[in-house]
Amino acid sequence: MLYFSIVLSQFVFLQLMKRSIKHDPQACSKKMLPIQDALQILSGKWKLPILVALMFDVKRFSDLSKEIPKITDRMLSKELKDLEMNKLVKRTVYDTFPVTVEYTMTEYGRSLKKVIEALGEWGEKHREKIMRE
Repeated sequence: MLYFSIVLSQFVFLQLMKRSIKHDPQACSKKMLPIQDALQILSGKWKLPILVALMFDVKRFSDLSKEIPKITDRMLSKELKDLEMNKLVKRTVYDTFPVTVEYTMTEYGRSLKKVIEALGEWGEKHREKIMRE
């Protein structure tokens, strides 16, 4: 979580620097509040891997469990509930025997695509920079 927070904070800082915004403590605080909200929703080890797994396809619980290495079923269930509560993931239960449950990214959740891609690009560049030095 700390690493993710640092990465996102650096990303936001660089975006603000590109705009050449003069430092204004009140404006800075106003900008940081939604960033902290976003970090709160996306924080943790598992939320981003779950969102990436759901980005392009509908998945059953077992599919997600297999696709995300080392996540326990209990943790996957908890994180999916959090993501559903924040309207990023939709859970659909089908009346079959046994019951079928599918998860998909909501339209609102898909709005994170550019953010996730930007984090990935920054992470690749950061990894290359660190490996070179």
